[in-house]
Amino acid sequence: MSSPSDDALIRAAAFAALDQLMMGRSVLPWGDIEAGFMAPGYDYRLRFGSRAKGIFKPKEMSGVLSLRTVMPRHGRRVWYRDQDESREALYAADSTVRYSFRGDDPTSSDNLLLRLACERQTPLIYFLAVAPAVYVPIYPTFVVVWEPQRLEASLAFASTSAGKIVALPANAIERRYRLSEVKQRVHQAEFREAVLDAYGSRCAITGLPVRLLLDASHIVPDGDENWGQPQIPNGLPLSKIHHAAFDANLIGIDPDGFVRISEQLLNDCREGDLLKAIETMRGCRIRPPKLDEDRPDRDRLALRFESYLAAN
Repeated sequence: MSSPSDDALIRAAAFAALDQLMMGRSVLPWGDIEAGFMAPGYDYRLRFGSRAKGIFKPKEMSGVLSLRTVMPRHGRRVWYRDQDESREALYAADSTVRYSFRGDDPTSSDNLLLRLACERQTPLIYFLAVAPAVYVPIYPTFVVVWEPQRLEASLAFASTSAGKIVALPANAIERRYRLSEVKQRVHQAEFREAVLDAYGSRCAITGLPVRLLLDASHIVPDGDENWGQPQIPNGLPLSKIHHAAFDANLIGIDPDGFVRISEQLLNDCREGDLLKAIETMRGCRIRPPKLDEDRPDRDRLALRFESYLAAN
């Protein structure tokens, strides 16, 4: 049996490994999570989580390391309430988020591990699914209330600073602020995954098929309350450089889906091969999504194209 100090070393190694994995990324596929991490004193990789359990304690630790909620693939059975309700619970929350127990026995070993984490104020990892087998890791997460009569716990979030674990926020104001940051991260990740899936993980302009190099660009920015909703018809999968150019109005997309190139971009890219690459985009039509219902909304394209014209 490990000691609390051993647990702390493993926990710190897990957090540091996630810091590295998340550099330049917003989500982790389950395969990367399942690959595990190295920790001091071990000559093999330890596990972040388990396919079988949402409440995970590695055999090398005395307490919980991670919590997980999943998004079932279409047609799969929903085993726990939080599988269907986790995102709704997150967005409806004020300062803490509900997490459902496993099963209906609050005294089961897994659920008692949650109580221990609450008593010790142990920092955990919360893997929240935003698509089937795709997760946003939220850490450090703390169990702040253990409610056996409701078969659920309440979670609160802190932040990390220069690789060090920060303590649980002491008051509701700090918890609300951190939760708002988490909601934004999850919102952006869900939107990205939905848009990229709709287009088969290809850039709508170039066809680039490298998912790690793609963003989900809002056609109308999400700050627009009337038109900026996080819906697939308001999104386009673009490579990171094309996303930046679209946001800067260096390229535009007209209501019919044709790409326009600004004179500024052409003037700044005078070298032969570079200019040729830019010229090949001019007048091309964006690639459509797999389903007609996911096509870019023409009215939104028109509204965004007005901004492009005004800037050029």
